[in-house]
Amino acid sequence: MSDDQAAFWDRFRAATGEAAAAPRFVDVFGDSPALKDELLGFVLSGRKRATASLARWYDDTTRPRIGDLSLILDGAGRAACVIRTTALRIGPVTSVTDDDAYAEGEYEATRDCWLADHRAYWRREAEREGFDYSDDLDVLFERFDLIWAP
Repeated sequence: MSDDQAAFWDRFRAATGEAAAAPRFVDVFGDSPALKDELLGFVLSGRKRATASLARWYDDTTRPRIGDLSLILDGAGRAACVIRTTALRIGPVTSVTDDDAYAEGEYEATRDCWLADHRAYWRREAEREGFDYSDDLDVLFERFDLIWAP
């Protein structure tokens, strides 16, 4: 964590009485500054309460757990809010449900829109990381609550 992020975490702890010395994750939603800010806006407005990541990015020690706290950054890398993981599910890309798409709160919040947007995002990631994208890839579907945003 940067000094600014650590100071944000300290303000969060003071405001909420949270005992954790540090968040489990410091993270962003999206892969460009503009998208990070847009998706953060959905979180802050209450519209976005879920996210999805390729399961390949985790192992048993790094996978989120229910109750984890994450410090979420904006597109410039500044701390913006704290979320808590409330539910997790792993399944292939095409196992996304209407409820999953709605909880992610992005754009049309439909399954079809979710599939189109996430396929595009994960194809960009596959190209950057050098793996083959497939709808058979496992996804970690995560639900969360917004805990604190000053």
